[in-house]
Amino acid sequence: MAKRDYYEVLGVSRGASADEIKKGYRTKAKELHPDRNADNPNAESQFKEANEAYDVLKDAEKKAAYDRFGHAAFEGGMGGGGQRGGFGGGHPDMGSAFSDVFDDLFGDFMGGQRGGGGGRRAARGSDLRYNLRISLEEAFAGLQKTINVPTSVSCGSCDGSGAEGGTEPTTCPTCSGMGKVRAQQGFFTVERTCPTCSGLGQIIQNPCKTCSGAGRVEKDRALSVNIPAGVETGTRIRLAGEGEAGMRGGPSGDLYIFIEVSDHKLFERDGTNLFCRVPVSMGTAALGGSIEVPTIDGGRGRVQIPAGSQSGRQMRLRSKGMPALRGGGAGDMFIELAVETPVNLTSRQKELLREFEDLSEENNPESSSFFSSVKSFWDSMKG
Repeated sequence: MAKRDYYEVLGVSRGASADEIKKGYRTKAKELHPDRNADNPNAESQFKEANEAYDVLKDAEKKAAYDRFGHAAFEGGMGGGGQRGGFGGGHPDMGSAFSDVFDDLFGDFMGGQRGGGGGRRAARGSDLRYNLRISLEEAFAGLQKTINVPTSVSCGSCDGSGAEGGTEPTTCPTCSGMGKVRAQQGFFTVERTCPTCSGLGQIIQNPCKTCSGAGRVEKDRALSVNIPAGVETGTRIRLAGEGEAGMRGGPSGDLYIFIEVSDHKLFERDGTNLFCRVPVSMGTAALGGSIEVPTIDGGRGRVQIPAGSQSGRQMRLRSKGMPALRGGGAGDMFIELAVETPVNLTSRQKELLREFEDLSEENNPESSSFFSSVKSFWDSMKG
């Protein structure tokens, strides 16, 4: 079967410029890529045909030979039409030809640069990180907070283009707008970022005086941030498009806010649960009673202490902890008792305590059990 005319394959005229040929190839590559044409059995062969045509027409010497001799210029292994396997089997340089359109097909998913011959190759701005410290009370209730973020924003004088008013960036003459150059090293083709335009594909003859051609300027921005209830240290909040502005009108990066919740004087947090250590007198622990404790919402809770309570005993106040970040109710608050030994006793208090000690041999089961075990241990050592 006779080969179709390469210009016809790409849908361009014989007098088409290099940019028009490149644009025609990109259109065909997007249209015919096999991943987008699973139901078209002819898409793969047509995709290979477009790659083969572009590989010839993008090269000035090959294009001149083709314009003069047609397909006969490459018969006998001269470099254009033979089936040689490899990527798609259509042409020895098909992989490099496809790389010219790869950014257009997948750039949105990969976050890469976009554009090409004569088009803007704007670089995406960097993501920014902002560390925000809040109190436990703020983490409990949530809050709206205004933060000042030093960042780069699009230059207002040139609308982010980097060129002085009224002018436009021009296609880089070194890479013809590709943003990369290729060099042959033996059997291999090495591709590098263009040194003239630093990969942007464009150069600015008359840079903007405000931003010096960068298309962005440094500025502090005030942003209102919604901190949801239930956040904890390490929670990350993403603000899409609020990061650094892109170069020469490129998309902005994202701003990531990392939350740090300060330690509290009264409460210790474990997930959604809160712990509060409450000192009680020896008399209250022995006789029982009730105490009033604070809650994180600023309220008060009353806890009944059973008689004979020991240090470390915990009592639960249900749903008085921290709210879950993504719903699902709140955690609990645990009251941990710390029985306090009295200090600075008067003579009368000491006298009463000694009398109490003499009468309380049967009231300290844990002590009795411990010292009984100690006596047994010593007796066994003697034996």
